[in-house]
Formats: sequence, structure tokens, C-alpha cells
Amino acid sequence: MSPKRDPDRSALALFADELRAAREMAGLSRDELAGQLNYSASLVAMVEGLHRVPQADFAARCDVVLGTPGTFARLQKRLRVLPFTASFRPFAAYEEAATSLRSFEHSHVLGLLQTAEYARAVLSIRANASPDDVEDTVAARLARQAILDRDHPPMLWAVIDEAVLHREVGGPKVMHEQLLHLAAMSARPNIALQVIPYSAGAHVGLEGAFVIADFDDAPPVAFLATGGEGQTIEEPSMVATIAFSFDRLRTEALPRKASRDLIIKMAEERWTT
Repeated sequence: MSPKRDPDRSALALFADELRAAREMAGLSRDELAGQLNYSASLVAMVEGLHRVPQADFAARCDVVLGTPGTFARLQKRLRVLPFTASFRPFAAYEEAATSLRSFEHSHVLGLLQTAEYARAVLSIRANASPDDVEDTVAARLARQAILDRDHPPMLWAVIDEAVLHREVGGPKVMHEQLLHLAAMSARPNIALQVIPYSAGAHVGLEGAFVIADFDDAPPVAFLATGGEGQTIEEPSMVATIAFSFDRLRTEALPRKASRDLIIKMAEERWTT
């Protein structure tokens, strides 16, 4: 049996609570703290609001500015070992070390590009998930996204089915913000996001979602999402088959700009409240 946790005390919530308390004790506003950290006030607000996972540099600067030697650095380390499902845990290390990632999703936004609210709506439907469990898994999902913000992020090539843009997850406001976030992320030079339109009809991706992690000095590894929890695939011939499926899906998808235009159109026309 896992140890009992206090309500809302996930690793991410603990970091946010301690940051807010230390900032207020120091008599600093968010703008003032941001100026001393040399980060934006919006980032400080997002960390305190559980909308952004702090990185190691942010935590280290907090310790210096707020006079808390090592405190925020230790809390930030806890975010690196947040809970993953047993089946995904082996692949999490591959994802973090990958130089490029190729992903396909047919039912919802891929985890690396989910907003906190969208992730919370997706993860809250899991059977027997307590509020604490949900918050911990949301924090784990957000922590994974830090790889896209590091100095040398992996290349991410994501293909999604148009159904992802139509399926309501968390309500219209959550969908609106999620799609705008997708559009913004797709403009990054290291991210290519393409949408397979309904007009493409049936395609091989309808059999299931997957992601392939590529490396400079090692064979690629894949993760298959299943009706259960998923499976990490290392066998070369199976990974090659999955990679071939990804290439086929790319041929069915709209170009990057047309995909971004469709995402923005859906956000503004379908999900504006």
C-alpha cells in the first residue's frame, strides 16, 4: 500500500506552495522576484499556478534570491522521479535521452504538448484515481515536457488525427486553450506538427498511438499505447515496422502550415465560449 499523502501535496504543488511562501516572506511581488531571477513574471505566475514545471536553473536561482540554500534545488529533483505507470516507466528514460521523437496520436493530444488542464481532464478518468493520484500524474506529465525547453531540445515530429481537434476534453475553454497551445508549439523550429484530415479516410494509425525515440549512437526504441497501459518495444524489426507506419501516416497528413491553420480555425470556431 502506498503511503498516505496530504491533499494537494504533489511534488509540483509543494514546489509552488514553497515558492509562494518564500516570496511572500521576502516581501516580493511576482514581478520583483522575476526581475531578480532574470525570468519573466508570467513564468513565475505559471509555476505558482501549477501550469509550468520549473527547471533546474530556475530552482537554483530561487535558492540564491530567496536565501534558501538547496531547498528549491531538492524540490526540483523530486519532479524528475514523479510517478509513471509501470509500463511507461522504462520508456520515460528513452524519451528524456532521445535526440528526436516521432509520435502519432489518434484520440487525444500527445502528452508532451498537453496543457495542465487538458492533462488533468484526460488523467482524471482513470479507474480508482484519487485526487492526489491525478495531481501527481499531471505533474509527472508536465515534468516530461521540460525536455522541449532545454538548451538543446529533441526534434519532435508529431502527427495527430483530426478527431483529436473535435473530441471535447475538459470543456470548451480547456479545448480552446489546448489548441492555441498546440498552434504555438508547432511554430517552434524543433517541432513539426501535422494533422491527418477526416478526408484521408481510414489509415494505419487507427490501430493505435505510438512514439519512437531516436538516438545518435543507439538503435531507436518505440512505445505502443494499448488498451491497457502500453508497451516499450526494443526489437529492431518491430521498431522498423512502427517507423514505416509513421512514414505512411506523414503522407496522409496536411503540410505543417495547413495543419496549424486548421488547429487555429478549430480553436476559434468550434471551441470559443
